[in-house]
Amino acid sequence: MRYTGASCRQCRREGTKLFLKGTKCFTEKCPVERRPYPPGQHGQSQSRRRKSSEYSKQLREKQKIKRIYGVSETQFRNVFEKVSKLPGITGHNLLAALESRLDNLVYRMGFAPSRKSARQLIRHRHVEINGKTVDIPSYVVAPGQEVRVRQKSREMILVQGAMEQATRGASPSWLAVDRDTFSGRMLERPSRPNIPIAAQEQLVVELYSK
Repeated sequence: MRYTGASCRQCRREGTKLFLKGTKCFTEKCPVERRPYPPGQHGQSQSRRRKSSEYSKQLREKQKIKRIYGVSETQFRNVFEKVSKLPGITGHNLLAALESRLDNLVYRMGFAPSRKSARQLIRHRHVEINGKTVDIPSYVVAPGQEVRVRQKSREMILVQGAMEQATRGASPSWLAVDRDTFSGRMLERPSRPNIPIAAQEQLVVELYSK
């Protein structure tokens, strides 16, 4: 079941900004800063409890990564099982696979202010891959494929606002974005140094390896 509550509660639970609200996380006073403890009536007392166990740390890291990318437990587990069979470092492959999802690319390219908004755009058939409409947020984009906002969808306030914010920052080096045509391509699968999230993915590998 996908979480439908307040995004800021998820950030407070993990004790750090997950940037689930896109640009609002930069412009609004974040509840994580005002209330640096887990939500709920026992939140403050939980923050004073004894040191967390290794299992607890591993579980929290898994939850944090899941929440950053907005995937369910089943989706996350399926991605992990696929990447665990690939050569290389499993944790790095896990993040690269999550970064290759269509909803993440629409967000990274600046066509949506958050991954949640990107999923909405995709489900409502506003996004194309190589000229064909795709309405599956979890679609895995391959290097070289073109992601484009449909012609009729480019005047949407959500898209225009996201594009305006995106012009203030640079896109990841593994993406090529043409904001004039509302399109972009994945040049290559991202390596760990080029994935801008603060996560300890090795803890997730340890958790699932038990």
